[in-house]
Amino acid sequence: MSSRHGYDGLRPMAMQEMVIYGVSFDQVGRLPFVLLKTAEGNRFLPIWIGAPEAQAILMKLQGTAAPRPLTHDLFTSILGQLEAKVERISVTDLKENTFYAVITLAREGGEEIEIDSRPSDAIALAVRADAPIFAADSVIDEASVVYKGNDLDQDAIVAQFKEFLDSVTPDEFAGGQDS
Repeated sequence: MSSRHGYDGLRPMAMQEMVIYGVSFDQVGRLPFVLLKTAEGNRFLPIWIGAPEAQAILMKLQGTAAPRPLTHDLFTSILGQLEAKVERISVTDLKENTFYAVITLAREGGEEIEIDSRPSDAIALAVRADAPIFAADSVIDEASVVYKGNDLDQDAIVAQFKEFLDSVTPDEFAGGQDS
């Protein structure tokens, strides 16, 4: 199911809802990546991220709290104090192996504000705010991997994806790092 969020010029951008399938490390360069999966379908979008963002995402997914607020926790608290919330995040573009994202904030009265972001920071905020994650159809078409099996066994998919990563560098893969 496609949803429309974000704009490409004056026309709405076709988007699909994504879920976080996991955070892992490629075996060649030991670089962290987040693996997003289309909410409907078997397409997986790997986005290489930095170690601090990987830690921030993993900690929240695992229900672990830092002794002091991390940057993403702090930003979420600030938004709450300003009576704004993360409405959604959208991975909007892929240019020269770099992903781009937008954080959409909602303020009281229905006003929406879009803020340019690295996908890793946007995803770290989304998991804290329980906000949906979307990706542009064009990004999914360009950089996703299709899983062709019938059974979605997470361990098997991640293992299969890691085998794929053994044979490709982030720059060779259409998805490069997000920063």
